[in-house]
Amino acid sequence: METILSLKDVRLALEGNAGLVEILHGISLDVQKGETLGLVGPSGSGKSSLLMLMGGLERATGGEISALGNDLTQLSEDALARFRRDHMGVVFQSFHLIPTMTALENVATPLELAGHADAFERAAAELEAVGLGHRADHYPAQMSGGEQQRVALARASAPRPQILLADEPTGNLDGANGAAIIDLLFGLRDRHGATLVLVTHSNELANRCDRVVRLRDGRIDDMRKAAE
Repeated sequence: METILSLKDVRLALEGNAGLVEILHGISLDVQKGETLGLVGPSGSGKSSLLMLMGGLERATGGEISALGNDLTQLSEDALARFRRDHMGVVFQSFHLIPTMTALENVATPLELAGHADAFERAAAELEAVGLGHRADHYPAQMSGGEQQRVALARASAPRPQILLADEPTGNLDGANGAAIIDLLFGLRDRHGATLVLVTHSNELANRCDRVVRLRDGRIDDMRKAAE
């Protein structure tokens, strides 16, 4: 097995109204290439913070985070941005689409910025893959929440990332749309062979992953294979 993400004694403290707040306390965790990992736990346990650290979207205040052999704690903000662009896809609970761009443009723009000559062709193919080829020329305001999240999924998967991070991707959707998004998310992961780390409150969803890590009060409380 090849380790693609490695966290060693990772800590996170953020300044709050009452002073410094300890969010994560010495997290150590390895994620293997091609693995699907579910992060679960009660609200405030540190799930989303841990995912943000994995993606270099938040800076750890202690410990070491390695992704694809790169120490994310030592990279500059520009280098982190380039690393995410080239190797990671991120899907949030909120869709974060650019409202003045069509679905096709939202998916193609990151590819263009990365220098892909076939950006629009690849974007069109990804929209087809999530069932939105016929909505390529529509703007976010013209689409439902489920459709917007499908566009966000297409945008995350279009660069064919080695690591796919998803933070409660069904949190703003109803049950039917949420189930469809999850099926698409796992399907895209399988199609591109990405490693998937998924934050969720749903035990049913977590059990679709290879392994489940439960957090409590900023610490790993339990770790198990999902089938157990």
